[in-house]
Amino acid sequence: MTEQTAPVTYVVEHGVGTIMLNRPEAMNSLDIATKEALLAAVTSAADDVAVRCVVLTGTGRAFCVGQDLKEHVALLNEGDSDALFTTVPKHYNPIVTALATMSKPVIAAVNGVAAGAGASLAFACDLRIVAESAGFNLAFPGVALSCDTGASWTLPRLVGRAKALELLYFPSTIASAQALELGLATKVVPDDELADEVAALATRLAAGPTLSYASIRQSVNFSSDHGFTESLAFEGEMMNRTGASQDHRRAVDAFLAKEKATFEGR
Repeated sequence: MTEQTAPVTYVVEHGVGTIMLNRPEAMNSLDIATKEALLAAVTSAADDVAVRCVVLTGTGRAFCVGQDLKEHVALLNEGDSDALFTTVPKHYNPIVTALATMSKPVIAAVNGVAAGAGASLAFACDLRIVAESAGFNLAFPGVALSCDTGASWTLPRLVGRAKALELLYFPSTIASAQALELGLATKVVPDDELADEVAALATRLAAGPTLSYASIRQSVNFSSDHGFTESLAFEGEMMNRTGASQDHRRAVDAFLAKEKATFEGR
């Protein structure tokens, strides 16, 4: 009997929650079991107060190539419309919502190709550290589908509306160097340096003022679909929140004492 490996692994260490897609033989494509496991992991990371930074990555040659088309075709042939047409509200939307709105920084460690929903997942993260051999592909029109997993919201905010439509209409692999130029990648590193680069960045964020990071993240998200006046008011709320925090007091005291502050996210 063949032992089944978990399609997603989730490990918490030193305040960093690492979520790893673990179907290398299938390029980390998303079948129903993987989507359910990913949703559980992302939700756990969002809710766990011990997790101060989240890393999303993949195993093998791919970060994630999106929907598992073998399973998708099987469901089409079986006429299973419920499984086909409920996966966006049941899986993709809650996964990407948790990634984009959790109150802690999220890093995508893009170890290989990120295509379709896989690219969308990376775009929902705050920072994308990309291996030199990796790339992005907005593959949706290749299978005559619309975009999903938040790409219609995140991609224009990263590259602008016109470039977003171009990338979506005419999908091709966007190499890491071009991804950096476009703003899709935060940083590109040699493949063998990706793990160390991401670990150092995640450790730095986890040790930082996470309540401040959460408030900044929420303020930027809020301003994306609100006017200037409303955004100023929300900024004020977040400033009051962080100004009353123990972290702020520690930071001020440490500054005056010329010491390094420690933070607890409260």
